[in-house]
Amino acid sequence: MIKESSWLLAGFLALWAGGLDLRYRRIPNWLTLPGLIAGIVVNTVTGGWAGAKSSLLGAGLGLLVLLPFVLIRALGAGDWKLTGALGACLGPMRLVVVLVGSMFVAGIMAIVLIVYKRRVRESARNIAHMVGSFLTLHLPGSEVSLDNPQAAKIPFGVAVAVTVLLFGIRRALGVV
Repeated sequence: MIKESSWLLAGFLALWAGGLDLRYRRIPNWLTLPGLIAGIVVNTVTGGWAGAKSSLLGAGLGLLVLLPFVLIRALGAGDWKLTGALGACLGPMRLVVVLVGSMFVAGIMAIVLIVYKRRVRESARNIAHMVGSFLTLHLPGSEVSLDNPQAAKIPFGVAVAVTVLLFGIRRALGVV
């Protein structure tokens, strides 16, 4: 079972990373690596070997699930490492819930950004291009990756921070 200290650590880590991602569009190693280590240590101290196992499984799951998106340049490496650190704090089951919630938050952020920047038609073409690449088992081109300076980008660290904050508030209110 994940203790309150792990949730507090995850919330602190996510909010700090989300703020940095929003401001600088990067999440630095000096935050994610200590976050990963702290998650493992806190869960080991509070939960013994079971806590250590849960922490390592969460970190591994977070890193494994998002690695393909980093490799095709659809997600930044800082976001990837943040997810591993949060997995170390939360364990695999709660990490899955946070990731699913983060995808919904990021989707809402993307829709708002696309409408705000009036890029609905361009975004629809890019989605069609990505689906076509997926169906033909080819990598999409650089026009739909983080390498494209013209692309509208969502700071995924912000979506993760909002999600962890919402789950933390829910937990604090006793709605588990």
